[in-house]
Amino acid sequence: MGYEVTDATVALTGLIRGRVQGVFFRAETLARARKLGLKGWVKNTREGDVAVLLAGPEEDVRSMQNWLRSDPPLAQ
Repeated sequence: MGYEVTDATVALTGLIRGRVQGVFFRAETLARARKLGLKGWVKNTREGDVAVLLAGPEEDVRSMQNWLRSDPPLAQ
C-alpha cells in the first residue's frame, strides 16, 4: 500500500468488540473507509472482534471514528 504521508496525515487504530462478525461490519467499515479515501486495513480477529488501522486527513479519520462510535447498522 503506497501513499505519501504528510504532516496532515493522522492514524486511527482500534479494536471493536461486540456483535461485529457475521453482520457485515468489517465489509461496511472497509467500504466506508474507502469512500473517505482512507488507507490501511480492517480485519476480523480470532477472538471475534474487528481490528482497524486507518490513516488519512484528520477530518476524514475523525468522520470514520465518529461512524465507528455511532453503533453502525447490524453491529451491537
